[in-house]
Amino acid sequence: MIYLDYSATTPINKDVLETFNKTCINYFANPNSLHKLGTESNNLIKAATKQISDILNLSDEEIIYTSGASESNNLAIKGIALKYSNRGKHIITTPLEHSSVVGALNSLGNIGYEIDIVNIDKNGLIDLEHLKSLIRDDTILVTLALVDSEIGIKQNIDEISSIVKQYKKCYLHVDGTQAIGKIKVDLKNIDLFSFSSHKIYAMKGCGCLIKKNNIVIEPLINGGKSITPYRSGTPTTALIASMSKALKLICESIDSNYKHVEALNLKLKEFLIKYPNIVINSTNNSIPHILNFSILKVKPETFIHALEQEDIYISTKSACSKSNTISNSVMALTNNKEIAESTLRISISYLTTDDEIEKFMEVFDKCYNQLIIRRKNENN
Repeated sequence: MIYLDYSATTPINKDVLETFNKTCINYFANPNSLHKLGTESNNLIKAATKQISDILNLSDEEIIYTSGASESNNLAIKGIALKYSNRGKHIITTPLEHSSVVGALNSLGNIGYEIDIVNIDKNGLIDLEHLKSLIRDDTILVTLALVDSEIGIKQNIDEISSIVKQYKKCYLHVDGTQAIGKIKVDLKNIDLFSFSSHKIYAMKGCGCLIKKNNIVIEPLINGGKSITPYRSGTPTTALIASMSKALKLICESIDSNYKHVEALNLKLKEFLIKYPNIVINSTNNSIPHILNFSILKVKPETFIHALEQEDIYISTKSACSKSNTISNSVMALTNNKEIAESTLRISISYLTTDDEIEKFMEVFDKCYNQLIIRRKNENN
């Protein structure tokens, strides 16, 4: 098997799994319980939180545990909107956002919030002048992905933050799900930051919302104080401990991992650009972990299933996107419906080997030629 869909989810690191299993067995008590076993579970969560806060240069109180990035994004966006509606109901986003951001914004739009979408340039970067023209005294939130999930475009957060910070009643939320563990992140100019554990070789079902201490948000899940007043429910001790372990492991080798992925990405690009019907959609501002391209005149689902027959796995769009739809991100970038209808995404990991890329290229060439020949025969 050759797995090249790491942006959708990652396999669990064996050391992380061991931490999860040991925690499940030894720290099963409810961390909110007042007895000794509950206190031990709570202390383990505090230790895991301290490790995360040290890695990300935060205070422990700025970490809110959630069920994943989708919940974190919803909590950040709706939490700010509902808490600060007296300041205004205007929010700015980009056309490159994950469906959990789009869905949250759509729900707010239905109850009277005004959502504006900032333009992007030919490289996928936010048009800063357009952002300046959109932001107003009643803008309460700018929400965007540090790295978008389909094309891999990395935004310049410091430049964006410098604009947002001129408006004291406006906050900056950054979806860091596709960035955490792949590139170094600096949260000093970010008010709220979301990520998920299953993108960093840990379990599904756990994530984080980083919320700076000077900000108050309205909870989405009510029911009494847990380990934070912003998210009720029984804390998932084993998931939290294993996420903390995963973050520590992935950040320790982030530089060498990046160089490895970068070399594989370059090899793939040089291979793909030789084909006349292929358009590379990832730009110079895309991180190397994501390579988005289109094969014109070929349905992406057809190509995915052709590769699947050879036990090779890639994707079309974000795993959370609706099927049988164009890529909104690629459409916004290229303004070309044909390209946006035929996108494919290869996402690479530090686990990806050179041999796997060589085999992928061999099988890709075979599938490409077979499908192009079939299409020519059908048109004759």
